[in-house]
Amino acid sequence: MSITIRNFYLSILCGILFGAAWPIKGVTILIFLALIPLLYIENSISQDNSKRKGARVFGYSYISFLLWNLITTWWLYNASFYGMLFAITCNSLFYATIFLFYHLAKRRLPIKSANILLVSLWLSFEKLHLFWDFSWTWLNLGNVFSEKIYWIQWYEYTGVFGGSLWVLIMNIWIFNILKKDHFKFSKKSLKIMFGPLFLLSIPVLVSLIIYQNLDDPKRDIEVVIFQPNIDPYDKKYNTTNKKFFKDFIEKSTPYITEKTNYILTPETYFAEGYGEKLSNFSSSELHQSIQGLLKNYPNLELITGIQFYNTYFQKEAPSYTANLVRDNLWIEFYNSALSEKLEKKPSVYHKSKLVVGVENMPFKSILKPLLGNVLIDLGGTVSSRVVQNDRLVFSHHSKSEKAAPIICYESIFGEFVTDYVKKGASFFAIISNDAWWGETPGHRQLLSYTRLRAIENRRDIVRSANTGISAIINSKGEIIKKTDYNVKTVLKGNFASNSEITFYSKYGDYIARLAILMTLILSLLSISGRLKKQ
Repeated sequence: MSITIRNFYLSILCGILFGAAWPIKGVTILIFLALIPLLYIENSISQDNSKRKGARVFGYSYISFLLWNLITTWWLYNASFYGMLFAITCNSLFYATIFLFYHLAKRRLPIKSANILLVSLWLSFEKLHLFWDFSWTWLNLGNVFSEKIYWIQWYEYTGVFGGSLWVLIMNIWIFNILKKDHFKFSKKSLKIMFGPLFLLSIPVLVSLIIYQNLDDPKRDIEVVIFQPNIDPYDKKYNTTNKKFFKDFIEKSTPYITEKTNYILTPETYFAEGYGEKLSNFSSSELHQSIQGLLKNYPNLELITGIQFYNTYFQKEAPSYTANLVRDNLWIEFYNSALSEKLEKKPSVYHKSKLVVGVENMPFKSILKPLLGNVLIDLGGTVSSRVVQNDRLVFSHHSKSEKAAPIICYESIFGEFVTDYVKKGASFFAIISNDAWWGETPGHRQLLSYTRLRAIENRRDIVRSANTGISAIINSKGEIIKKTDYNVKTVLKGNFASNSEITFYSKYGDYIARLAILMTLILSLLSISGRLKKQ
């Protein structure tokens, strides 16, 4: 077998191992071996006498990461085939660039320093992927443990970056052991494997100890969760809010009692036409209808998803996110969470982490002059949305509970969610619309990732999704109750409130920030070449 063919097969093996480890049905343990084939390819290319080393490393890396992306996020095609191609092509490009940079830095750094650079560079990119315009954090390595919650209870100290660090160290350590023994499984290499096995088992043991010592708080807050199961493509935006409210009343009120504290409906449940006009919502028919319901249940708080809009008649755009409808008519759209309490002014939070392409154009100031108003359809209604810079919590009028209104895609952003806790949130109310992706792993992965937020912050979660899966999750990340997918139903249950702040809630992604600092230092040293022996 030629070296080229061997490397090609190894690059495919790398992508398969990554994909096969991924939730929700993956064999998670494979993640600790997934990067080894690519490290082997890079090492062999570094030592051969052929030209175009960088191009070959990049090419094989791209194959690996492209396959990983395809295996784990192929379901995006259900919303948009071209959106899937764009997301997978770009994300694979980013990861392959990381590996190319590592290969180039190895020429000017000692091997240990280069390995540290690979870890810090990868973590730095994961952090960048959380907040830049091309944000797509689905494949951040720490997410891989979302179905193995008993392995990672220590996320309350590290967040998902602790998981990413664990995966990268394990892969590099095992690879270097095999490399020293010329990739032969001898007795010597098996003995040396004790170190990686120790690193594998100790975090799991620590996690189990944490789990056993966690208090089981009394779940005495009653919630009713409505799952309307509305087709978002054909039906949702052609139905009136009056009809939505009537349907909600008919299905939910049989479950509401005097003890019910909260009722949830999913993201953009009320989305007739352009939505409700934000500037005069307090005098709208929908607001009056909701208040009529609450008169019968004075202790009840409704948290629902709604689309708002405001219009502007002027020549120039009123804001960066405004959408031009026709000459001199601009509309700003808001994907919002609405809190309604009896005889109280409505509280509104606007979604702040937007889906790339669907809800915002990445690098709009650069791309809009080139592409116009073209957006990449990853599922949903395609138009820009207004965001809210600060987190907001909804306070219950009769109790001390404070709800964090988290809208769909926002639930995969770890440090972002901690801002709600710092604002006093005692539980997370997640409203989502997972119907865009159909019966694919997409909506199940999103629910699974949500469990990580519960562990990081030790907060119970109540989740309402349009087509499912709606759920109640405790602060250990365990799913207490859930609905089936694609069923119109109501879920009733209880959850707990918590006011304590975890280490991660307080300090956020400190591991990533340290990684960024280390990346800058080692990058400068690699440019200078001072650490490399001449």
